Amino acid sequence: MFEPILEFGTGERLRGLDSSPEKVRPERPARLHCASFNQDTTSLVVGDRNGYRLFSLSAVDRLDCIHHGPESSDVCIAERLFSSSLMVVVSKSTPFTMNIYHFKKGTEICNYSYSSNILALKLNRQRLIVCLEEALYIHNIKDMKLLKSILNTPPNPKGLCALSVSHSSAYLAYPGSFTAGEITLYDALNLSPVRVISAHASHVAAVSFSASGSIMATASEKGTVIRVFSVPDGARLFEFRRGLKRYVSISSLSFSADEQFLCVSSNTETVHVFKLEHHNSSQDSPSWSVYMGKVFSAASTYLPSQVSDMMHQDRAFATVHLSQSGGRNISALSTIQKTPRLLVASLDGHLYIYNVNLQDGGDCRLVKKHRLFESADEAPVVSDLHVETPSYAETVATSTNQDSTASSSLTGYSEDGGLRPGELIPDHEFADGPLRLDDEQEFPPVSFRNS
Repeated sequence: MFEPILEFGTGERLRGLDSSPEKVRPERPARLHCASFNQDTTSLVVGDRNGYRLFSLSAVDRLDCIHHGPESSDVCIAERLFSSSLMVVVSKSTPFTMNIYHFKKGTEICNYSYSSNILALKLNRQRLIVCLEEALYIHNIKDMKLLKSILNTPPNPKGLCALSVSHSSAYLAYPGSFTAGEITLYDALNLSPVRVISAHASHVAAVSFSASGSIMATASEKGTVIRVFSVPDGARLFEFRRGLKRYVSISSLSFSADEQFLCVSSNTETVHVFKLEHHNSSQDSPSWSVYMGKVFSAASTYLPSQVSDMMHQDRAFATVHLSQSGGRNISALSTIQKTPRLLVASLDGHLYIYNVNLQDGGDCRLVKKHRLFESADEAPVVSDLHVETPSYAETVATSTNQDSTASSSLTGYSEDGGLRPGELIPDHEFADGPLRLDDEQEFPPVSFRNS
């Protein structure tokens, strides 16, 4: 998700000479306060002074607005839970309050207030995470009860955190050490710390989990190095370089659903896609390249950083060149109409859709540009698609009877429900009966206060 607008930098930040065509220009005016893809990249929600709007990402040529939420104005954080009716919203007018809505009914489920501004919200099927500058709160997504308060965390003014969305785990990553470059990995399902990962020499600027929660990507605040670690053991798997000398601000990291690619966007006009070459370390006779990769990885920990960095020169597999730079954007890889796409949503108020060649890589071709904002004299147009929105229980159970061909483009992971083919819904999910967000009696409008 985007950081609050007031944190956006402007102008150029250069270090040395760089012949790269990539540039950082002064920012363009932002029409949106925030933008966020849902957990499986099937929808996009944006917030602005008029509230929030939810768009379906099922087609390329059209962008259907399935809901316009005017309940809160000046929305600065908006998150949807997969394809359910649950929306979590924070307004700039009350930045310390989280409002949870059932958008199909147009009703508020509940709201929580905190002692300071909410900087980020993360959701999966088990947990809801609220991130403040020096605290994290873990809620049970089923009844919104507060399960754990992680207090007195190191200052985190940008609200940096990530939550894995797999049905079988709920790993939380956040800057949990005063030492620069360290990430704390926390098990939000069992409410216990896992480990601290030394990710970078400088402070971490971005962090993201893959769909299965088995790998995690991080980027340094310099924006030059992106690393991928295995979860939960924290072993470094890959290292990618998106530039040699120019410092930029990384705005998003996003894995493809099959965990073969990593998409990286920043405040420049270039979006990078890196390919993750998976090797089977359990083979009796590992290849020479795998062996040498392990040798170099081990040796790099004992060498000066300048030498170590030069040993990892994996370059982008595919790239997108935006027409302009300087504004914040988020990017994601998805499959729309059976074709791999790269999506870029920008705070300037547009969604760009590119075709991406997952075989040969190279430059991605722009196929469509959609507008995400309303003009001053324009009333919002809402599609009838909202009648097809499933309940939360239906979203959780979607994958239990899925034909295996439905996830043929994925490797051992179904983005419909986050379950492996044939896996049963855990008993605890329906221990007290299925969660029905279309039942107002199950979630009566109430207000809570946390301090």
